[in-house]
Amino acid sequence: MKVFLYPNLGKTNCGEYTVEACNVLRSCGIEFSVSEKYRDVFADVHGMKFGDTEECMDDADMIIAIGGDGTILKCAGRASRLKTPILGINCGRLGFMASLEHSQLHLLRKLTEGNYTISSRMMLKAAASGGDGVYTALNDVVVSRSDDCKISDFEVIKDGQLVSSLRANGVIFSTATGATAYSLSAGGPIIEPEMQCIEFTQICPHSLFARSMIFKADSVITVKCHTADNAHVHLNVDGNIVYRLSDGDEIKITRAEECLDIIDINGGSFFSSVNSKLMRPLKDSEV
Repeated sequence: MKVFLYPNLGKTNCGEYTVEACNVLRSCGIEFSVSEKYRDVFADVHGMKFGDTEECMDDADMIIAIGGDGTILKCAGRASRLKTPILGINCGRLGFMASLEHSQLHLLRKLTEGNYTISSRMMLKAAASGGDGVYTALNDVVVSRSDDCKISDFEVIKDGQLVSSLRANGVIFSTATGATAYSLSAGGPIIEPEMQCIEFTQICPHSLFARSMIFKADSVITVKCHTADNAHVHLNVDGNIVYRLSDGDEIKITRAEECLDIIDINGGSFFSSVNSKLMRPLKDSEV
């Protein structure tokens, strides 16, 4: 078995946890590699191989992302195209997509036993009128105002029918995986991550009545943007601004052909994360 390590050394103690993970993998007879750019950091790690990131990912049976959900997002695109599963190790505060916390690295031994499950996650595809790029998102596609635009008007059209005409700071179209990200902060619901759907949530709508909507996975969604003269909105894909939109521009959002396979070693780790990281546990006196 070959594993490509994708660490985010900007996270506290990530380097230390990466070395610890290597020790467990080596003891199990699993080969591991990392990007050449980290040679100086991990030069003393016995058994570590260094190489071009894309070539190493192409050759790997799985990817271990060490950091947080953002670390998984950074390698999700290529991993989904290669159909290579990702195992996340959380070094951050939330880490809903991560199967292991940094204190559970000994459980990596389960990889050699095949003692894990694969969670297949739906992804989204977005394209802007006038643009020549097609963008893939694991978490969400967001259309939001830029600094030169105070508030914008949006039309949301599903399968050719107008669903909503609204004034807001923006709109979020999320996968079930992304439901615990930006959408949750904007008031959207938590969705079981394996569900096949598209969630629509408004950002700071100028309305007394605004609720999230859930669309079927195969919906074709068009967002029309209306701004003041010389004002713009941004198309954000998984937190990255990829395109600048002007008045009258449209975005088409559909289900992506690819999906991302995420390894779950613990079993039911998503709900454990929700309970431990978003909900305050009851004290004995409150039970």
